[in-house]
Amino acid sequence: MRNQRLLLRSLALIALALLLWLALTAWLVHASLDAPGRQQFAAMMLPRLALPLLSWAVAVMAVMAALRKWWLPRAAALAELTEQTHAVANAGEPLRLQPRPVAEQQQLVDAINALAEQRDALRANAAEEAARASANVRQERNRLAALMSELTQSVVVCNLDGRILLYNNRARMQFRALSDTPQLAGGAELIGIGRSIYAVFDKQLVAHALDSIQQRLERGARQPSAQFVTSTRGGQLLRAQMAPVTDASGEPGGDGGAGGISGFVLMLDNITRSFEDETARGQLLHGLTEGSRSSLANAQAAVDMLGYGDLEPAMRERFVNVLREEIGTMVERVSHVARQSAEQLRTRWPLEEIRGAEFIDVAVRQLGAWCRLPVAADPVATDLWLRLDSFSMLQALSSLAQRLADEFSVRALLLRLAPQGARAQLDLVWTGHAMSTETVMNWELDPMRIGGETHPLSVRDVVERHDAEMWFERQRVSHQAFFRFLLPRAGHVDEVAWGTDQVESRPEFFDFDLFAVSVGDSALDDRPLGELVYTVFDTETTGLNPSDGDAIIQIGAARVVNGKLLRQESFEQLVDPGRDIPPASIPIHGITPEMVVGKPRIEEVLPAFHQYAQDTVLVAHNAAFDMKFLQLLERRTGLRFAQPVLDTLLLSAVVHPNQESHRLEAIAARFGITVLGRHTALGDALATAEVLLKLIPLLRGMGIHTLGQARAAAQQTYYTRIKY
Repeated sequence: MRNQRLLLRSLALIALALLLWLALTAWLVHASLDAPGRQQFAAMMLPRLALPLLSWAVAVMAVMAALRKWWLPRAAALAELTEQTHAVANAGEPLRLQPRPVAEQQQLVDAINALAEQRDALRANAAEEAARASANVRQERNRLAALMSELTQSVVVCNLDGRILLYNNRARMQFRALSDTPQLAGGAELIGIGRSIYAVFDKQLVAHALDSIQQRLERGARQPSAQFVTSTRGGQLLRAQMAPVTDASGEPGGDGGAGGISGFVLMLDNITRSFEDETARGQLLHGLTEGSRSSLANAQAAVDMLGYGDLEPAMRERFVNVLREEIGTMVERVSHVARQSAEQLRTRWPLEEIRGAEFIDVAVRQLGAWCRLPVAADPVATDLWLRLDSFSMLQALSSLAQRLADEFSVRALLLRLAPQGARAQLDLVWTGHAMSTETVMNWELDPMRIGGETHPLSVRDVVERHDAEMWFERQRVSHQAFFRFLLPRAGHVDEVAWGTDQVESRPEFFDFDLFAVSVGDSALDDRPLGELVYTVFDTETTGLNPSDGDAIIQIGAARVVNGKLLRQESFEQLVDPGRDIPPASIPIHGITPEMVVGKPRIEEVLPAFHQYAQDTVLVAHNAAFDMKFLQLLERRTGLRFAQPVLDTLLLSAVVHPNQESHRLEAIAARFGITVLGRHTALGDALATAEVLLKLIPLLRGMGIHTLGQARAAAQQTYYTRIKY
């Protein structure tokens, strides 16, 4: 399209020049003649005026043919080569120009590629020097990350604007449990590199704590900290301890920020359950004291009356009954408190979180060693986690296994573990003799015996400590019998769910460079492109007509923070569209109707994605298409994506106006980007994110530095005319 416009403009200029030359020639001939000659010239030319005009038209057509055949391809090739040279010059990784069929152009391509090779060699040498120079810094960072990964407390590091720089796995699980959006497979979470901590904490609360720390620093405190307790939107109570991150000197007035503070560290504990327990114990104690006060007063009055020697027998008997009743009431009240306290002590027994498969592996080895029996186990789901005192539970299993071997000559055992609602079902299975209910009860209540030693606890004690259940069953058809335990699973809402969706224990990414980025009060349009936080997303749909009922069937997204693509913080979720998926679209995206059966509807997925994209700039390739689907869902879901939007298709047209194609594959090929998972939502989102990172330096080279400038430039391109 651009080449055609260039051809038409060039042709118009040449045609005008030829016409002016023809007119000038006629005027010069006319001016060189005398009056009679001019009359003869006019009389001769006017009837034959069509001839010069025809010759002018033939000349214009000949020039046009020459332009189209010779000049236009060379001009277009030169413009395209110029744009590709800019891409090579700004490429972060080695990138070369493709061979050209024209010898002169190929010589230029060879020269540019040679310069690029020299540049890459110099860059590699500089990178090696920088890597050696920063080895100590990286080592310290990795030590910090390793230390944080092993902490049992949630730790989050933020800059002064509340942007998260570093977090450990415990914090990720903690925040996931606190999220008020559905826990989808896509990975929408409250926490993430570059995300704001104010999605969880009130900004004024954090500002007050920072101000308190600042005042202590100014008074000369060496290690000031602040503590506060806050509630989340889900009703959980968090206790936070805040410590400052200061500049190298640690003194007020440094370069790290206001008063030398460049950020802060939050150490978090979920105290919801302990607070509820303390409240219950306080209420229990208050009920005991207040309820006993009146009984004690009545008993004291009865004792005083019984002290009179002239008291009638009937009255004496009456006061004795009062004393007996009040004492009985107090005994019942104290017994109730004792039972409640015992229940709380039992539920507060320290339990550890352990993966079910790991516990079964240990149990198989221990039972085989202690009971000298072959022990097998059925496969266990990898995402099943238990809350156990694993040592006492192993003792209970070993005691039962040893008695089966000694008293019933059982020769082999089998362990089975599977989820059963909110609990886990553990079976100790054997084939052979059955036993009576009385025998089972005796085995439960007798002190456990393992390897000739008697332990003070019974199997029943272990079961009660875990707030579990146990019984005996026999399957007559298979001639198998088993002890079944219903055990607590890890992952309650007020606990950190270590077992759900496990990630690497060490943080996969941390970005201390964000300490130097300050959002302040400047508008997003005035912010440099390299400092923004982006959510790069893509949707797969049932068709191409959002206004005619086509629906989203998959959303994929990734975050770009501080010029880095955070692949580990991606979002991906299949969606049940509530309608048929046309067979013609399946070869494109590869999503069949069977794949979306049982998946959440868009009303469940969109709130999670909305939270994931909060406080970021949205980016998509051909964003008008994806945004149209989101806009049509506003009324149904009540969610509006009001943040700024960038389109890599438009930005590509800004930096490469002479390229024939701005499809995602074509742009990726120009930048040397390998596209994995094309036409999957997450695959396209990741490719778009890499394209964005390549485009930002090219935009900067054109003088486009801020978000507002990029949006304005994009609106000037031809592709903004596309509507959906």
